[in-house]
Amino acid sequence: MNSNNPVYTLSNECHDCYKCIRECPVKAIKIENGHASVIGDRCIACGNCVKACPSNAKRVRTDIDRAKNLIRAQKEVYVSLAPSWNGVFEISEEKMVSVLKKLGFKGVSETALGAQEVSVKTAEMLNNAEKGLFISSACPVIVSFIRKYRPEFANCITPIGSPAMTHAKMLKKEFGDDISIVFIGPCIGKKNEADEYKLFDVALTFEELKFWLHDEAIDISSVSAVPDSKFVPETAYEGTLYPIDGGMNETIRKIGIKKEVQLMDISGLLSFERALNSLHPEKVDKTIFVEALSCEGGCVAGPCISTEKAGISIVSDVLSSVKERDNIPKSANTVVEMDVTPRKVVTSEYSIEDILKTLKKIGKHTVDDELNCGGCGYATCRDLAKALLDGDAETSMCVSYMRKIAMRKAAAMLRCMPSATVMVDSNMNILEANDAFMKMFTGEMYDVFKARPDGLAGAAIERIVDFADIFKTILNTGKDLHKERYPVKNRLYDISAFTIEENEIVGAVITDVTQSEANREKISQKAHEVISKNISIVQEIACLLGEHMVETETLLSSIANDFDDKDNDEESK
Repeated sequence: MNSNNPVYTLSNECHDCYKCIRECPVKAIKIENGHASVIGDRCIACGNCVKACPSNAKRVRTDIDRAKNLIRAQKEVYVSLAPSWNGVFEISEEKMVSVLKKLGFKGVSETALGAQEVSVKTAEMLNNAEKGLFISSACPVIVSFIRKYRPEFANCITPIGSPAMTHAKMLKKEFGDDISIVFIGPCIGKKNEADEYKLFDVALTFEELKFWLHDEAIDISSVSAVPDSKFVPETAYEGTLYPIDGGMNETIRKIGIKKEVQLMDISGLLSFERALNSLHPEKVDKTIFVEALSCEGGCVAGPCISTEKAGISIVSDVLSSVKERDNIPKSANTVVEMDVTPRKVVTSEYSIEDILKTLKKIGKHTVDDELNCGGCGYATCRDLAKALLDGDAETSMCVSYMRKIAMRKAAAMLRCMPSATVMVDSNMNILEANDAFMKMFTGEMYDVFKARPDGLAGAAIERIVDFADIFKTILNTGKDLHKERYPVKNRLYDISAFTIEENEIVGAVITDVTQSEANREKISQKAHEVISKNISIVQEIACLLGEHMVETETLLSSIANDFDDKDNDEESK
């Protein structure tokens, strides 16, 4: 984790899906050992990777402890609350202020107050301009993108601090320079703004606020409004339009703008980038102001908006909270001057020879091999090659290349197997069959199928073997089968059939055991013959032993009787 960068990766949760690369508009992602990490110097904190990550491995730096420490230091800490809060928290102004005061904040103010000042100053600037391209400074992600990736437009950014920066200056003028300010909104980029300009101390997201409330066991619905639970120093008016697409331009129109000025609003970073393509700012001969927001739909669609409500409902809630005022000042009371200096991200340039050489490492030997499928996250195979040369990518990211390698390995193993092997699809057509299978079951047609590039692929299994019902059974049941000494015509087979993809693909390994069974019968017959012969010999030996035992017993009995007769004669005498 880079503690300075607002976005980081939990490596253990990253599952090399490359979706973060696909969604990152500036490719500020490095893949190493199959895990993605954020390249801080290139990151613009748009939050696209956070929203896109399916395993929740992309996280936003939490600054809750920094905010808590300000309160623990017994400082007067004020909240600058982004106007999109109306679309997230379905509670009244009084209750929202009470909830935040319960966390220890001194007071709560609307960032929209700063937005109103920014609009007034921008309208004044546009009315005095003769021509030129002006880009709003309200979105920190847009500002960061221009500085790093389109620095030729840096001078076009209005030199006015964002609404949050302007609001922070207003609060310090109102309550003193020694107060601390915590911004709360749906934006990750505000963390960079807080770190760099230091006009406000901490930037929290709505998600962080909800986590903090949960951690403190504060139930919003049960919090009662406290006395003086109002926004300070006053309630905002048209500035609450800022979080919706075109909201800033609407406030400028309310202030009054000369008809020669063209107001445009572009939301979505990719749309904004496309709008700048082929545009030369020095050649713009009209006064054009672009309200640019990095999130499609505006701030109400920010990466940390933290609500499941429909986008239309959020916009509707924000519009419902807008209050009108009769007179809008023609000049701003508070202005933050901001000098936007370019910070161009330097990218390496590679020769076509180096790129082609790298492409060969991922199996791209010709232009036709360059599928540009986007599976790796990059738009083209050549973009991936450049990332490989930069050390930001790995060859394993190329899905088609890895598939080819896997298929080659599988095909090699299949070819080398002595047993017949076949794969069959749900239509009972052969997907793959090795040479042993063709030899075993195609007979005289073996040479014909052998000559085909795909061998038996596409052939109906019923036309090749007489036990196709086994494959049909496994496709229907999903259960593996093993048949020992399975008789087919005059042959015997050992068949092990199994599921590869349930109800879609099955495979089988088949061994012809006819000869081994015949050999087994011969061996068994010979064994029986030997056993029979041995039994005869044993019986013969037994007979001979029996006769010998009888003769011996007779002889011994005769000798014993002779001794008994002699003893009796001696006793008589």
